[in-house]
Amino acid sequence: MSTTHNKPSFPYFRRHSFDTVCRLNAFPKGFFMYAFTAAQQQKALFWLVLFHILIIAASNYLVQFPFQISGIHTTWGAFSFPFIFLATDLTVRIFGSHLARRIIFWVMFPALLLSYVFSVLFHNGSWTGLGALSEFNTFVGRIALASFAAYALGQILDIFVFNKLRRLKAWWVAPTASTVIGNALDTLVFFAVAFYASSDGFMAANWQGIAFVDYLFKLTVCGLFFLPAYGVILNLLTKKLTTLQTKQAQDRPAPSLQNP
Repeated sequence: MSTTHNKPSFPYFRRHSFDTVCRLNAFPKGFFMYAFTAAQQQKALFWLVLFHILIIAASNYLVQFPFQISGIHTTWGAFSFPFIFLATDLTVRIFGSHLARRIIFWVMFPALLLSYVFSVLFHNGSWTGLGALSEFNTFVGRIALASFAAYALGQILDIFVFNKLRRLKAWWVAPTASTVIGNALDTLVFFAVAFYASSDGFMAANWQGIAFVDYLFKLTVCGLFFLPAYGVILNLLTKKLTTLQTKQAQDRPAPSLQNP
C-alpha cells in the first residue's frame, strides 16, 4: 500500500522556518537580532536618539544636586542615567551593534548643546533667564563636556562588551557585565572631567567619594530595577517582533517551484 505525502503549503513553511531561525538565533548564534526594513530602522533610530538626548540632559541637570543617605554623598543623576544603558543594551540585542553606534554618533553633539543650555537656564534648580546664555558658564560647560566624553566612551565600551556576550544563552549575563563595566568608565570620566579642581569647592574636594558612591548607586538601581525591567521588556519585544516578522514572512509571495 502506497502512502502519499502532501507537501506543506508555503505559508506554513515560511512560518515554521522563521520560528526555527528565531530559536536558533536566540541562543547560540545571535540572540535575537531581527531583520528590519530601512524605514523601520530609521524610525527606531529617531526615537532612540531622542530618548538618549532627553535622559542625558535630565541627568546633567540632576547631577548638580547632591544629597546624603546615611551620611553618604551622591547625586540625583545616579537614578536617571542608567536608563541609557537599558536602552543601549536592548538596541544591541534587537537591532545589532551597528545601529547602537549610529545612535551614539547622532546623540553626542545635540546632547552636549542641550545639556549646556538646559543646565545654564536652570542653574542650581532656579530659572536664571535667557540672559544667562550671553555669557559662557565654565562650571556648567565642564559638566556638559564631561557628559559628552563619558557618554561616548561609556557607551562604546558598553556596546563592545554586550555584543561580545549577547550570544550566551543566559540573557542576563550581557546586560549585567556591560552595565558594570560601562558604568565604571562613564562615572570615572564624568566626575574627573567635571569636578577635578572645580570652582565648586564641595564637589572639587569630594568628587572621588561621590563618584564611587554614585557608581554603587547606579549598580544597585540597575540590579534592583533595570535588570528585571530589561528582562520583562526583552520578553515583550521578542514576542511582538517575532509576531510582526512572522506576519511579514507570510505576506511575502511564495517562491516558484518550477524549474526554468
